[in-house]
Amino acid sequence: MLVKTFGSAVYGIQAITITIEVNIAAGTKYFIVGLPDIAVKESYFRIESALKNCGYKMPRQQVVVNMAPADIRKEGSAYDLTIATGILAASGQVQDTELDKYLIMGELSLDGSLQPIKGALPIAIQARKDGFKGFILPVQNAREAAIVNDIEVYGVESIKQVVDFFNGDGNLKPTVVNTRDEFFDSLSNYDSDFSDVRGQENIKRALEIAAAGGHNVILIGPPGAGKTMLARRLPSILPPLSLHESLETTKIHSVAGKLSATDSLVTVRPFRSPHHTISDVALVGGGGNPQPGEISLAHNGVLFLDELPEFKRSALEVMRQPLEERRVTISRAKFTVDYPSSFMLVASMNPCPCGYYNHPEKECICPPGVVQKYLSKISGPLLDRIDLHVEVTPVNFNELASDRLAEKSELIRDRVIKAREVQQERFGNKPDLHANAQMSPQMVRDICKISTAGQALLKKAMEKLGLSARAYDRILKVARTIADLAGSEEILLEHLAEAIHFRSLDREGWAG
Repeated sequence: MLVKTFGSAVYGIQAITITIEVNIAAGTKYFIVGLPDIAVKESYFRIESALKNCGYKMPRQQVVVNMAPADIRKEGSAYDLTIATGILAASGQVQDTELDKYLIMGELSLDGSLQPIKGALPIAIQARKDGFKGFILPVQNAREAAIVNDIEVYGVESIKQVVDFFNGDGNLKPTVVNTRDEFFDSLSNYDSDFSDVRGQENIKRALEIAAAGGHNVILIGPPGAGKTMLARRLPSILPPLSLHESLETTKIHSVAGKLSATDSLVTVRPFRSPHHTISDVALVGGGGNPQPGEISLAHNGVLFLDELPEFKRSALEVMRQPLEERRVTISRAKFTVDYPSSFMLVASMNPCPCGYYNHPEKECICPPGVVQKYLSKISGPLLDRIDLHVEVTPVNFNELASDRLAEKSELIRDRVIKAREVQQERFGNKPDLHANAQMSPQMVRDICKISTAGQALLKKAMEKLGLSARAYDRILKVARTIADLAGSEEILLEHLAEAIHFRSLDREGWAG
C-alpha cells in the first residue's frame, strides 16, 4: 500500500515542503531513498523502538520510503514522525483520509515521545503558503509555530497522540497565539537602563548618535571604565522592533534552535556577545550543515565584540563584507544559502595590553612599540567600517557617589525614534533603507551636502588624519545623523566637527 505524508526541509531561513512516500510490499528489507543523510537513515531504529514501546507494529515486509524531491539533501532527525506516521498508515494502523491535509515533523525518542525541532516558524509559514490545513509538531515548538495565522498548529508529546488524532480518538486542541498581543505586550521589555550609568555623558551621546543612525561604534578605554556596561544598554535606546522585523528575527533564531518552549516571538532587539575565542564559522555562519552565525543571530539588533584585539584576525576579517552588504552568503558545491545580517557592531577594547595608555592618572607600563602592535591587530579596512571611535575615560568618585538621577533610556529612545522617523521619510521610496548608516556613496553625495566652510573643515581633517574615502563617507553619514537629532535640515559646522571628533583612532597620539 502506498501512502504520502508531508514534512519540510529548511535552507537558510526558508522552508521547502518534502513529500514522504511510503510503500509496503512483499519482501523483508527496509529502504530509504531520496538523498537522506546519516541521521535520516538512522531513523529506522528510532521508529522501530518507538512503535514497539507504544504498542504498534513495525511491518515485517519490504518498506520503501522515498523523500521527494529526490535531488534535495534531507538532513536531521526531524523526519522521524513524518516517516513513522506514513509507515503506520501504509500498514493500516492509522487512517490515511486526512494525512494530505497536515504537515508533520518531529524527532522520536525510543519511548515514542517527541524531541523539539529547529526551524518550526519558517516551516509553518511555508505550510500555510502551500495550503495545508494544519501543522503537527512537538509541543515544545507549538507556540513558535502558532504565531502564523490561518493554519492549525497541534503540539503533541508522543506519537500515540498523533495516531489517536488521525484515527479520531484523540482530543487534541490547536495552540493559539495572538501574534499582535504577544508582540505589543513584551515590546521593549529590557532589564537594563541608561539611568543605571553614572557620568559618561559624552559616551551616552555617542551611543545615542549610533542608535539614531544605525552606526557601528568602538569604545576605547581602560579596564573598569564602563565600556561593557554602556554597550549592554544600547538595545534599550534603539527603536522598538516592527512586527515584520520581529518575525524575520524570530525565523533566524528558530532555524538556529535558540527559542525555548515558552517563546513565540522575539520582541526585543537581540544583543549577542560572543567570546573572543569564537571561530570564523561560528561568527558568520556555515558548517557542513549550514547554520546562522552570531552576526545573523544579531540581525536587527546589536553584535557586541568585547576586547576586540583578542579576537582572531581571520574571524574579524570575514565580517567585512557582511558589514557592507548586511547579508552573508554561505556557498557549498550543490547549494547556496543567504542569511540576513543587518546588525549594529559595537566593539570595545583597551588602548594597550596593560590597559592604561593615555590614562589621565595611571602610567602605561607597555614597552615601546607594543601599543602599535596591539592596535595593528585590528585591520584598517575593518576600522574604516566603524563610524564612531569613542574614548571612554574612568568615572571619578564624585560622579559615582552622586545621587543625581541619570537620564532614562526611554527619554533617549524617544529622540532616537524621532530621528529615525526623519530618515524613514527621507528614504520613503527605498524599503530596504532604514537608517543613515545604510546609505550608498551616491546617496551620501546627494543627501549629505555641506557648505564651503564645511568642505574646508573636512579637507583639513582628512589631510591631518590621513582618512580614507570610506572614512570621508562615514563622517558625512554621522554628521547627517547628528543634524537629524538636532532637527536641522542642513549639516552645520558644529555637526561636522562633532562627527570628526568621533574618529579617535585616526588622531595623532594613538598607536604609540
